[in-house]
Amino acid sequence: MSVRVLLLIVCSVALSVDALAAGDAVRGKQLYAACAACHGPDAAGNAGLHAPSLAGLDAAYLERQLRNYRSGVRGGTGSGTYAQQMRGMSMSVGDAQAADLSAWLAALPPPRPAGSLAGDLRNGNNLWQGKCGSCHGSAGEGYPALNAPRLRGQDAGYLRRQFLAFRSGERGAHPDDTYGRQMALMAKTLDPGKELDDVLAWLRAQDVAAP
Repeated sequence: MSVRVLLLIVCSVALSVDALAAGDAVRGKQLYAACAACHGPDAAGNAGLHAPSLAGLDAAYLERQLRNYRSGVRGGTGSGTYAQQMRGMSMSVGDAQAADLSAWLAALPPPRPAGSLAGDLRNGNNLWQGKCGSCHGSAGEGYPALNAPRLRGQDAGYLRRQFLAFRSGERGAHPDDTYGRQMALMAKTLDPGKELDDVLAWLRAQDVAAP
């Protein structure tokens, strides 16, 4: 039995409340108006404002991140400027509102960034499949059952910042951030220079090549 199959079985048996959460997408669309200034009218993100894409991400993941910001698991002491800003915004979003927002965002089509990034795609694929694919999917589509978000379609600059934050301990160090701690450990297995460039270039190529 492969590691991926074993992980899927374990997570299916132990589904968290996160994965069962459901919200009202109609209300979520109305609530999103307060988020559009940074994340864009279609939730595709805004690289100039360092705001990631939210469209098409798993609803349970989005809810968990909002709770993490609100509780200080993300955006607390030692966090970067953008995470702290997001924590301030999250304080006005209750659990029911988070479920509604997440339901609407999850139903949106993920963005398709244009253009290629410099890097060795063959090496990027090898690194991805060996280190990242078991959780985030063989093509970066994410694995909700493993609580791993979609990374395809995300701004490369944002992904780089988050990788470096995990690697440095800025993110994933909080004792209540179970999945963040896992990612922080994995981030230390990938070189933040050429290897990261190759992985990001390969991820971008998946968007460019998709029909």
